Amino acid sequence: MKKLLSLPPNLVGCFHDITGLSDTEWFCTNDPVGRKLGSGGGTTWLLQACYEAHGNGRSFDEWLAADRRLLLHAGGQSRRLPSYAPSGKILTPIPVFRWERGQRLSQDLLSLQVPLYQRIMNQAPEGLRTMIVSGDVYIRATQALQPIPDADVVCYGLWLGPEIAKDHGVFVSSRQTPTQLKCMLQKPSMQTLGQLQKEHFYLTDIGVWLLSDRAVKVLMRRSMRDGEVTNYDMYGEFGCSLGTDPTIDDPEVNDLKVAILPLPGGEFYHFGTSHEIVSSMLDIQNIVNDQREIMHHSLKPHPSMFTQNSEVEIKITEHNQNLWIENSCVSAQWTIAHENIITGVPRNQWKIELRPGQCVDIVPIGDESYAIRPYGFNDKFRGDITDGVTEYLGEPFTRWAEERGIDAAAIEGKDDLQSARIFPVVDNINDAGLVLRWMLNEPYQQGGRVVWNEAQRLSADEISAQANLRRLVEQRRENRAQNWSFLSHNYAHSVFYQVDLDDAAHEFAANHIAEPTPLPADEPLLTRIHDAMFRSELQRLNGKDGSESEGRAFSLLREGLTQTVLAQKQHPRLSVYSDQIVWGRSPVRIDIAGGWTDTPPFCLMEGGNVINLAIELNGQPPLQTYVKPCRDHHIILRSIDLGASEVITTFEELRDFHHVGSPFSIPKAALALAGFLPEYSAEQYQSLAQQLAAFGCGIEVTLLSAIPAGSGLGTSSLLASTVLSAINDFCGLMWDKNEIGRRTLVLEQLLTTGGGWQDQFGGLLQGIKLLQTGKGFDQNPVVRWLPSSLYTQPEYRACHLLYYTGITRTAKKILAEIVRRMFLNQHDELALLREMKQHTIDMFEAIQRENFDEMGRLVRKTWQQNQLLDSGTNPAEVARLTSLIDDLCLGYKLPGAGGGGYLYMVAKDPEAAARIKQILRENRINANARFVDMSLSDKGLQISRS
Repeated sequence: MKKLLSLPPNLVGCFHDITGLSDTEWFCTNDPVGRKLGSGGGTTWLLQACYEAHGNGRSFDEWLAADRRLLLHAGGQSRRLPSYAPSGKILTPIPVFRWERGQRLSQDLLSLQVPLYQRIMNQAPEGLRTMIVSGDVYIRATQALQPIPDADVVCYGLWLGPEIAKDHGVFVSSRQTPTQLKCMLQKPSMQTLGQLQKEHFYLTDIGVWLLSDRAVKVLMRRSMRDGEVTNYDMYGEFGCSLGTDPTIDDPEVNDLKVAILPLPGGEFYHFGTSHEIVSSMLDIQNIVNDQREIMHHSLKPHPSMFTQNSEVEIKITEHNQNLWIENSCVSAQWTIAHENIITGVPRNQWKIELRPGQCVDIVPIGDESYAIRPYGFNDKFRGDITDGVTEYLGEPFTRWAEERGIDAAAIEGKDDLQSARIFPVVDNINDAGLVLRWMLNEPYQQGGRVVWNEAQRLSADEISAQANLRRLVEQRRENRAQNWSFLSHNYAHSVFYQVDLDDAAHEFAANHIAEPTPLPADEPLLTRIHDAMFRSELQRLNGKDGSESEGRAFSLLREGLTQTVLAQKQHPRLSVYSDQIVWGRSPVRIDIAGGWTDTPPFCLMEGGNVINLAIELNGQPPLQTYVKPCRDHHIILRSIDLGASEVITTFEELRDFHHVGSPFSIPKAALALAGFLPEYSAEQYQSLAQQLAAFGCGIEVTLLSAIPAGSGLGTSSLLASTVLSAINDFCGLMWDKNEIGRRTLVLEQLLTTGGGWQDQFGGLLQGIKLLQTGKGFDQNPVVRWLPSSLYTQPEYRACHLLYYTGITRTAKKILAEIVRRMFLNQHDELALLREMKQHTIDMFEAIQRENFDEMGRLVRKTWQQNQLLDSGTNPAEVARLTSLIDDLCLGYKLPGAGGGGYLYMVAKDPEAAARIKQILRENRINANARFVDMSLSDKGLQISRS
């Protein structure tokens, strides 16, 4: 999705430099200086400018149809938010939310806005390619988005009360057809809204509009006159011409098909005024009040205080409410009150008093100078400064000027406070402090008066036009670099270990910040895990070997996952006759949604959702284990498929299960967990032979895996659970399937292969099911079985195809890299994993409704998500293979970690399935590639005795 931004003119030239965003993905321009185009005309201007820059010889219609675009209007004067007028409200720095993980200390309003707009656009029908939004709001959707109708215009709104709706546009609909727009009203009275509710619904416009190409061109025609873009309002004119009963008669606009949608779980936070940046931020921080969900417990004296990218040397008390300090130095001799906003202040030793409602903004001008701008918390920056009602610093401007001996009528630009040249430009810090004191509260102070009289003075508009934004951003970067050390030192009461630690490590390295002091051993385990991986990444970025710290992170994770189970010592007792064999057999699993959300540490932090199905191959459970007594007091391990065997006579030999790829690592670890090593046994023996003698016999374990390694079907986990189950029955340990699943997770941690819980539960439990866990180290999935008709009914069964690609890839390296990013709270990965969790619920509902086509399309989306998580999931050979059959499939994916193994396909219909088989048989990518018959297992893991 291309992003087109309308910005303040001064920001356009340096936007890509100061944000680091790509100029191929992000296009920006400004409305023509001195001309008001309105939201409709501004949209037309923005589209025309982008087309002229990137049309590449195509017609406008061709260019418009080629991409999806987000148009974001953020070019206003910001009269009521002076602190961020120079850089645009869109780049307002936003503090990390106390209840959120994976945010960046450098985040701004723009970075928070875009993900929701991307979600909406991803769900929109193909015909809706243009989204138009506002730049001074943060909107959240806390529930899954509903299907978006295929209309010319789709508008989102919120259910808000009349006391709020009266100040905004509202979408009116009949109670009989609530998604069909009847008309749009601008700022209706509360009386009007009350009358409407008798027979209508109304949604308050939140400024998120989707337009078809047809609607875009109609809007553009309305915004043009004689070949020139003119002033046209998208909401008051275009919007009021939409619907079945529009308030403006415009046949071409009236003819557009319109749908209105409530944003599910919608929340709307405005950042348009000085008051709103504090109130909206407070509301966001208080979205979550459950203390269990708040990741750090600040020692702030009052919640409505926000300090970021700053050095504050004074004590802040509970009296300093509604406080915002950003990119500033508030040195030891400052005195502050409440309703104070302090931005841009360079390092200083000033003696400043801020009274209630007084704010300070200092803006770099040129290479060395600063514009000094004090203002009032509620100043509107509007009105003639000579008329006695225009307020400045919370009092009439005329009074302020009179106290300082200023002739208001002589000030250039006096017709409007926004254009009045009253803000001095100084070239040294001392003069800045003097004139600031004089402008605030010391009109008798001669030094400040002299500086103001002799200085060049700018208006608010001119400050925005002339601000050196590169200097402003560099000062912010330097301040943030100073903050990192404080945050890491004060980790117990700061956001440090909940932020994106990958981003933090890069900032530490780039700014040569020393590694934090080691954490005490009694800190929470997850904190120590995050800390170890952060140190590893920082060491790596600094050119050092971070493997020891990385190993410590994984070791601590193993400790957390295994300590409860390993504390439960086992009493193995022979539970079969001397001539009996315990026979375990298990299906494998295919995950169709949510894979990776079951993987620690993500599931420990946020819980996991997975849908998978237990399948048999060629009519048989492909994983089998046989356990039987043997006469000699030793352990014999055999693998039928590998043709290997090993005899174990000592504890040391049994303890040697850490070699990944060893044919018998799994049964050795399983026997250890069953109590055949001293550290896992409730009773102690001098030797393995002595323990087996007391047990009553030796043990022979035989494995059969009738499936290639690296299959992607959860083979290693399910072989482990099959072995554990058979040994459990043989030794009378009384573990149920849930305990087998838990112990499989522990076993994989002992082997250092890692992994989640979905593989083992996918085969332990029959059929197709949703598996869900909450957060915490005790990961016991709750199971919700789904109907099997989409897999077993004759019209669907033939559509499920399983093809062995002949390409193998072990999951350990893939797993380690993805888990490393989980440890680091890496923002993009956490966002994707959360999306995958929600996607799993979408899949659950599609299968519940027995919607075959939707289920297949969601499998395709699962595959897309897997590739976003790990680009190596889809190697070139697999991509070539799937390109042959793509148009015959609703969806397909490589199960598990991907990269090879089996390819699962959902054909559009039985005829398409037959065609797929023909194509792939004619185009085999290697000698081992083949189709394998799959069927849904209705039994799961089975254990029986001879």
